[in-house]
Amino acid sequence: MATSTTKALAGEEPPAPPGAAGAGKTARRRGAWLHLLDVKGAPYAFVAPFFVVFAAFSFYPLVYTSWISLHDVELATLDVMEWVAFDNYVELWGDSRFWNALQNTFTIGVVSTVPQLLMALGLAHLLNYRMRASLFFRVASLVPYATSVAAAALVFTMIFERDFGMINWMLGSVGVDPVDWEADKWPAQVAISTIVIWRWTGYNALLYLAAMQAIPADRYEAASLDGASRWKQFTHVTVPGIRSTIVFTIVLSTIGATQLFGEPLIFGQGPNGVTGGADNQYQTLGLLLYEEGWKNYQMGRSATVAWAMFLLLVLAFAAQRLITFLRSRAS
Repeated sequence: MATSTTKALAGEEPPAPPGAAGAGKTARRRGAWLHLLDVKGAPYAFVAPFFVVFAAFSFYPLVYTSWISLHDVELATLDVMEWVAFDNYVELWGDSRFWNALQNTFTIGVVSTVPQLLMALGLAHLLNYRMRASLFFRVASLVPYATSVAAAALVFTMIFERDFGMINWMLGSVGVDPVDWEADKWPAQVAISTIVIWRWTGYNALLYLAAMQAIPADRYEAASLDGASRWKQFTHVTVPGIRSTIVFTIVLSTIGATQLFGEPLIFGQGPNGVTGGADNQYQTLGLLLYEEGWKNYQMGRSATVAWAMFLLLVLAFAAQRLITFLRSRAS
């Protein structure tokens, strides 16, 4: 059989242009890469390096803080460690400040998360309708999220100020006595929760809106033909259609509530911010971690609080997965 070269010399086909061989190799390599992309599991090979780097930078802090939590370490002399095993965990378990901070973290988390997600769901439902200047309203809902924690906390601190704050002025106009929002436990937690609600409602609303727009329109048409009202369409079509997004925002809000730090710190206006008020009435786990490490200079105890926060998140995630598994089995 004659080769392409002999055919070209005999005039049966034109000779290959210069560089054609290299172009052929490039095309074959490109085809091999495209074939690799089609292979099952190939996407994992491309995503794996990212997770390897992420794990490397995440694994070291976990190991290092766990190692420090087993020692008596001061901030000024981090290279001097005294092995105490699990004494820091035992002391933390018996420390009333830890349980107070845990309770405050839970109550502020509930007071800020539940209204926040409900308001975000309603706002997303309204933004999902066709209306004039819808883009403006969607961008405006992100303005609180784009505002820094310090700026938002300072503004709300002035709004909730005892003597000259706007909230107490409004309460006084209807005959209600001024409230000391910073000194009392529940008013302080409500005020801090208001800051969190203001900052994160719009962000979660846009997440819900994106999920709502992915629901096929024929579902609403079928529900309308069946005589379902707008409310039934919302509860039986919209909410089930964005259930995964709702779970995602609940997880994010739980993590954010556990790590709450900037809002109560600035709301305290000075030394009381670190301790969460004069009586620790709004001290969160994040503030307790900071107080132990950077005020009391006890890095071992601070690392112990950090690991307690991490374990609480793991337990919350495990409980959520267990509930999902039980519900799936029941259905």
